Amino acid sequence: MDTHVISEKAWFKSSYSGGGSGSDCVEVVFLADGAALRDSKNPGGSVLRFAADSMGAFLAHIKG
Repeated sequence: MDTHVISEKAWFKSSYSGGGSGSDCVEVVFLADGAALRDSKNPGGSVLRFAADSMGAFLAHIKG
C-alpha cells in the first residue's frame, strides 16, 4: 500500500496511549473501505490494511 496516498493528518493514536505523546503506539486511519494500522515509531514503514469486515475480527482476536 502506498502510504503517501493517506493524509498524515488522518492518522491518530488512542487517547489511552498517554494522550498521544507515547512513543510505542499503534496509529490507525479509517479508510472508505476499511482501516490501516502502522507503528508510530516508523510512520514510513509497513502498514497493515484491513477490509471493513476483517477489522472487527482482528481486534477481537488480539483482545483475546
